[in-house]
Amino acid sequence: METLTSWILRSLVILATAYLVPGFIVSGFTGALVLVLVLSLFNILIKPLLFLLTLPINILTLGLFTFIINAIVLQIAMKVVPGVESDSFTTTLIASIVMSVLSMVVGGLVGR
Repeated sequence: METLTSWILRSLVILATAYLVPGFIVSGFTGALVLVLVLSLFNILIKPLLFLLTLPINILTLGLFTFIINAIVLQIAMKVVPGVESDSFTTTLIASIVMSVLSMVVGGLVGR
């Protein structure tokens, strides 16, 4: 039950991000649910490899390059999920930062 709740909350975060960030478009709740699933898979499969490959630049930027990695993973996920799109990479970067902040807020409110 906790996984289902988390999945729904993350979908709501994506919908809120689409509302807050102009140029980041999610077709509906179903698109957000599918995007959460794909992002979860990509965060397990692709993100560690990207993090390892970019470790030197990540160290030089004191971890700030992680935001770029998150945006790259989101951009790849958007290519797979129909109904989710972004105007540019900058919009995707802003959307990934907003998603991170909203996820932290929601996690704090829910108690995770």
